[in-house]
Amino acid sequence: MGFFDSDIVQHEAKQLFEDYQALIKLGSNYGKFDREGKKLFIEQMEAMMERYRIFMKRFELSEDFMAQMTIEQLKTQLSQFGVTPQQMFDQMHFTLQRMKAELGTQQ
Repeated sequence: MGFFDSDIVQHEAKQLFEDYQALIKLGSNYGKFDREGKKLFIEQMEAMMERYRIFMKRFELSEDFMAQMTIEQLKTQLSQFGVTPQQMFDQMHFTLQRMKAELGTQQ
């Protein structure tokens, strides 16, 4: 069975995409959140990034041709912006850490 033929993989990919879209939509109002709302948003975004990182690692470890092609396509797309997948995750981590730090200075 191919990587993408798995019901589990398909469900997880769909759920990850839907959750990410909902979180991004919610984040468009980040500036209107109170301090606790901002903390909760940051925590949810960190959890989302961890889920995404694990999902991508499964692609990398799979021997399935389509999974490997997906990783190569992602690398190609990111390289057009001068970024590797690891740099993408690092930048998101840095952004979330900065958001946390800004909350630490707010009363």
